[in-house]
Amino acid sequence: MTDLAQSDRLAAPPAGHGPATRPFADPADLTVARAAALFEHLQPENAAEVLAPALAANPGSAAGWILMARVRLALDQVEPALDAASRAVELAPDDPRPLGIASRALTLLGRHDEAMSMAYRAVVVEPKNPLWHDRVAWALLAADRQLGDAEQAARTAIGLDPGEAHYYFTHGVALAALGHVDQARQALLTSLRLEPGNPVAKHRLDVLNGEAVPMAEKKKRGWKLFGRKEDNRPARPEEYRP
Repeated sequence: MTDLAQSDRLAAPPAGHGPATRPFADPADLTVARAAALFEHLQPENAAEVLAPALAANPGSAAGWILMARVRLALDQVEPALDAASRAVELAPDDPRPLGIASRALTLLGRHDEAMSMAYRAVVVEPKNPLWHDRVAWALLAADRQLGDAEQAARTAIGLDPGEAHYYFTHGVALAALGHVDQARQALLTSLRLEPGNPVAKHRLDVLNGEAVPMAEKKKRGWKLFGRKEDNRPARPEEYRP
């Protein structure tokens, strides 16, 4: 998906100092920033250790709960991730990030109606962000329903960010689910042209071409929800579906 530097405004305060701002006016902000740095360096266990006492001391930190939700998902701790995201939704109902994270967690828990609802809420809050349209597509695909709407959501994400490989991947999966195999191949080929090193997209294309069999879902630690690193980046979680 889109690099976090572009689209997932990380739940940490700004790093710069200026005369009109006090980035770390609350000491808890500094703790969240420290945990965020650990998470960005693929140390989710350490990030959780830093965040837990900070949130116990300051349970009103929406930024902290958003980050904790992302950390818990990275650790495959889905129920705690959902709990953290739900706390963040209560504290920051106009922030789409906890809605998207909650949707992903609900999908993993098989609570598909709620996952779809959360994804659509994120779109309503921030309709120009392709991440949330992509989340809608995957929520629908995981539920195996309204596949036409999933394909439309994927196309919307592409329209909003036509240079991102992952959205073509999602579109290819949706087209394949609809039985549009030739179009699905083209979407996956476009994804691979934009991101040649993606083995999951390559495997999907091989499956469509009859050169491979679907693989069981894999869980990968170390991925950043809605993001990736440029070097040694882990596979994005949405892609690991049979």
